Order: sequence, then structure tokens, then C-alpha cells
Amino acid sequence: MSPNADAHKIFDRRLAVRRRDRVAHGAAHVDFLLHRVADDFLERLAVTRRTFPLVVSLGAYHGVLGDRLRGLPGIETFVQCEASAALLGQASGLRVRADEEALPFRDESIDLVVSGLSLHLANDLPGALVQIRRALKPDGLFLGALLGGETLTELRQSLLAAEEELEGGASPRVAPFADVRDLGSLLQRAGFALPVTDAETVQVTYKHPLALMHELRAMGGSNALLARRRTPLRRETLARACAIYAERFGLPNGRVTATFEILTMTGWAPHESQQKPLAPGSAQVSLADVLSKKS
Repeated sequence: MSPNADAHKIFDRRLAVRRRDRVAHGAAHVDFLLHRVADDFLERLAVTRRTFPLVVSLGAYHGVLGDRLRGLPGIETFVQCEASAALLGQASGLRVRADEEALPFRDESIDLVVSGLSLHLANDLPGALVQIRRALKPDGLFLGALLGGETLTELRQSLLAAEEELEGGASPRVAPFADVRDLGSLLQRAGFALPVTDAETVQVTYKHPLALMHELRAMGGSNALLARRRTPLRRETLARACAIYAERFGLPNGRVTATFEILTMTGWAPHESQQKPLAPGSAQVSLADVLSKKS
């Protein structure tokens, strides 16, 4: 391994897994976003009218997606794939302990890969997507959800303002997230056909900013950036961040809002039966002719 092998890494993946191990016992109390993703996946899969004999849930957490999707018609075998041993131990059915960036599956062996709120912590998202596409059978489907750039914008702004005000500079404390405009091109680069991406914004209220931070820790979502400051946030800075949060994002009833943006990716492994775009110059009617007839 070269000395610069870790130069482009953003997340401390080992730390993230350790934190998920530590909070696994309470995962079911803070999995509302996963249930929302599961509801969305159920709707999307219901209209595909396809059978998926072998399905893998990548980044399965404690098995929420598996529990919700396993009963769909056409799904025969469901495999839970998760890096945290403690979370994986709570999942039912077939289980594989593996990292999302190092898949242990054979090429063209899986009919459907689903991933719920896991891939935004990948250091090499393009590489992970390539591995998923290779693992899918021709005409196999990938359906993934990850957190987008508007996630926790209120918390990021409040921490940034408090640190700049009291400490003269800010530390990266909240992870960067993907942009929906980039995901379609990433799917294409990974070799997926018919890529589709969309975004949904979910706003949740909390009685206090500290309640939000407590829930993020309970989700195993604390700061896992390699560039994070290794010293704890000063009490004065934390108090000021909470005050700024309440001032800027407080509601009349005293609660505060927190934004979660869920980006959803859909892509198919290429197959000759799929619809193809027309070749350039093959149109039978010119745009100029159509416009002239309407004028």
C-alpha cells in the first residue's frame, strides 16, 4: 500500500462501525428514517412487477429493510449484509458480515440490491456502485437511499457560527453529504442503465438541540470524519451553538426543526432487452418542423 493510500479518505470507517456496535441495543428506538425508506422502497418495488429470487440488503443495520421487504411477492431469498456485528446479530434470516466497500458476492449473482441510509458513509462511493453493478445479474435492479446535502443543515450552521464566534475557527463536525445532481452521473459511470435519482426532504422537530444530538449518537451517527477535531466540544461553545440553533430554527412552541434529505438512486444492470436511447440523427421529424406547425 502506498503512503498516499488514505489521502482521499473522508471517513474513519472502523470508528463508524465501532459506534454502531455500541448503540446496537437501542437501534429500534431511533430507526424512523429507515422505516420511511422502507415505505418508499415498498411502493417502488410494487410497481416494477418483477420477481427477485435473490435480494441483498447492503448496510442492513438491524434488519429493518429485510423485515419489511421480505414478504413482497417474487422475493425468495433475502440476505442481510452489515459491517457491525452487533447490529447484524439482530437481523433475521441469512446474514453476511461485510463492508459496503468490499462486497463478497460473485459477479452476476444477485437479482436485487437494496441499501438504506448507509452508502453516504462510503469513502469510495463510485467504487461501491461499480461493485454493486457487477454483483447484479443482467437486468438486475439497484435501489439505494442515502442522506443528501441538506441533511442537518441547521446543526451545521449553528456549530459553525458558535465555533467561529467563540474559538476563532471551525472544525469539521458534521459529515459532508452527496448532491442529487451528482448521483445520476455516478450511476452512469458505474455502468448502470436507466439511472434515476430523486430527493425527499424530511423535517423532524425536537424539544431541544441537545435532544437531536442525543438521537444522532443513538443512531451511531456521531462525527466519524478523519479530519475531525479530537478534543471534545467546549461546554461554552456547545451552549452557544444550542442558543443559535433555537434563535434561527426555533418554532413558536419552543421546539426546533432538523432537516434530513433522503436521496434515492435507481439503476439497472445492463441487458439487451432494455429500452435504448435513439442514436443521434435518427429522428424522423425535426424539431423545427414541429415548432413551425404550432406557431
